[in-house]
Amino acid sequence: METEHRVVAGDSRRLERVEDDSVELVVTSPPYPMIEMWDDLFAELDPAVGDRLDDGDGRAAFELMHEALGEVWDEVERVLVEGGIAAVNVGDATRKVDDSFRVYQNHSRIVDAFEDRGFEPLPELLWRKPVNSATKFMGSGMIPPNAYVTLEHEYVLVFRNGRDSRAFEPEAERRYNAAYFWEERNRWFSDLWTDVTGEFQSLDHGDLRERSAAYPFEVPYRLVNMYSVYGDTVLDPFWGTGTTSLAAMTAGRNSVGYEMDEEFVEVFDDRVADVPRVSREVIGKRLDNHREFVAERREDGESFKYDAENYDFPVTTKQEKPIRFYEVENVEATEEGYRAVHESVDGA
Repeated sequence: METEHRVVAGDSRRLERVEDDSVELVVTSPPYPMIEMWDDLFAELDPAVGDRLDDGDGRAAFELMHEALGEVWDEVERVLVEGGIAAVNVGDATRKVDDSFRVYQNHSRIVDAFEDRGFEPLPELLWRKPVNSATKFMGSGMIPPNAYVTLEHEYVLVFRNGRDSRAFEPEAERRYNAAYFWEERNRWFSDLWTDVTGEFQSLDHGDLRERSAAYPFEVPYRLVNMYSVYGDTVLDPFWGTGTTSLAAMTAGRNSVGYEMDEEFVEVFDDRVADVPRVSREVIGKRLDNHREFVAERREDGESFKYDAENYDFPVTTKQEKPIRFYEVENVEATEEGYRAVHESVDGA
């Protein structure tokens, strides 16, 4: 199996190199409005943002920032297939503007934006971030009533493009091979993730790490497996350090990424070179975890009704029987990005 991964240095408000109805899944984490590290970017997109911040009008600046993001959501609606899924990772912002401290609810504003464009909201999830307990409290600390809770989570907002789910050909092998394990389903489809930590590879290129604000690899990797099948194309219009493309490669999907900062694109080769190793480790861990799950259940006296068709272990449900994993053997550069070659993981 081969997958293609296109990387475009450009403005995602105009996804000119992505055709209508050509993407099955969007997984992205946009710049968060009213987080100070993104002020300059939003002011470049719309100079009025900087004017409103200078005037101390946080509400107006917040709305203008989301209007800029709205142009990207217009493009997402255009390129996403009917029934396709958009998963948007975002955090709310707390900020003091003109001596007024408040929370800016990015998640609720994005929900409104997608509903306005005809998307159907699906259950969202939260993932909890590691927090430095020594700096946990804001405001007056131990003295009521002017302390404020710390935001320790981010949202993954999930939307379906249209009212109906995607249609597949009968007994679509690429769909059934892309099944996940029963125990993974129970963990991944919980509305609260508390086990997401770290990133699978760091960047060592000056200030790029601080400028990227990349989410952990586990977040897009889970979402790609949850909401797409082999052969699908995953789009990230706010590509950053390319974590979504890395997750798509590892999961055996195609990908397209748009990124305005060409410096991120230029250093992506360093991350791609590590994908075969990461792929082996990620898939190996999933297989090992399942075997441990099987052993624990058998120790508790439980039995399994079904056997996997391609592997030497039982599974809990009939839907898991065709599950098949593909490791990345190598990745080569192309004119538009990269091509990954995947080999089926043996069953033994």
